[in-house]
Amino acid sequence: MKSKKRIVLAYSGGLDTSIILKWLQENYNSEIICYTADIGQEIDKKKIIRNAKKLGVKKIVIKDLKNVFVKDYVFPMIRGHAIYEGVYLLGTSIARPLIAKDQIAVAKKFKANAVAHGATGKGNDQVRFELGYHYFGPKIKIIAPWRIWQLKSRRDLINYAKKHGIDIPKDKKGASPFSIDDNLFHTSTEGKILENPKNSAPEFIFQRTTSPEKAPNKETFVTINFKNGDPIGVNGKKMIPEKILAKLNLIAGKNGIGRVDLVENRFIGIKSRGVYETPGGTLLIVAHRAIESVTLDKETMHKKDSIMSKYAELIYNGYWFSKERFKLQKIVDLKKNKVNGSVKLKLYKGNITILSRITKSTAYSKKKVSFEENKSFNKSNIERFINFHKKKLRN
Repeated sequence: MKSKKRIVLAYSGGLDTSIILKWLQENYNSEIICYTADIGQEIDKKKIIRNAKKLGVKKIVIKDLKNVFVKDYVFPMIRGHAIYEGVYLLGTSIARPLIAKDQIAVAKKFKANAVAHGATGKGNDQVRFELGYHYFGPKIKIIAPWRIWQLKSRRDLINYAKKHGIDIPKDKKGASPFSIDDNLFHTSTEGKILENPKNSAPEFIFQRTTSPEKAPNKETFVTINFKNGDPIGVNGKKMIPEKILAKLNLIAGKNGIGRVDLVENRFIGIKSRGVYETPGGTLLIVAHRAIESVTLDKETMHKKDSIMSKYAELIYNGYWFSKERFKLQKIVDLKKNKVNGSVKLKLYKGNITILSRITKSTAYSKKKVSFEENKSFNKSNIERFINFHKKKLRN
């Protein structure tokens, strides 16, 4: 007897993926396996299981990937100082490759014929998920409901949910929710009044950052410790990657740090407006650049800066598992073993001030830079240096 086909659905337990779950059941003669990756988002495992079982799902897989997410995805990206279009720290972008990879692993484990996701037909996530699927499971079918079903709007989804008895959540104002994505690295909020760039973001949408105006009136001090290019502790206390980021999120969030209001250029050619909160990640970017400034040579630092824009764009567009990103990562990590020490920061009402950089590295020489007379730097060579470079002015 031929076994029944299986579909592994990336399932959050929320409105959209619950609707997708029901729709898959109605349109495919397949067993649906619900898959949830716990990467630090606000998650209610009991609710996920309850909602899936309510719709008849028997197999529900919830994987704790928080530490893997931070160690193998966030930290390498921080080492590359990846910032898209000058402000976006890529919190959603960096999560999708991991989810796609693990979802395919689950599909292979249970011999599923297909995987499905809830990314919309206008967004970047459909590309990010599916490039990951193709990389790890090229023979596994991909189902993207938003591109093929007849539900064309949020109102259609609400009506479908009501028809099938699917719970419809409300936001803090009692209306249907914004489009929200969150993980241990960030929270993004899109949709509704944010779709008009002239509208200011309402304060109630912010979930993990206090407004700078309401942040403490006293400075907060934090030291981030680094080894081989990665954070290894906070204030001298060693922690695993997920605990480091969680700690920094709390410290930075209460001080109003990490908010970005961005109109970005999506990969598929649409401009969109979103509000992002990346408190701990903002501290990590600042601190990492600070520790590199006293541990790496100029050529290495400038080479990294020259590729950062392309590196960030590859991540944004879903090319984490590409030869080009792997190649750039080698440049990013070329001398990471030299990046050791600690950086002390002062946080105050949305602002970050670097107070100190401590390292045993000899890349920075106080003797050479000192304004006091010394013999460690030969100033007589400077005239020849200038004469050499002035020839390039007219080349």
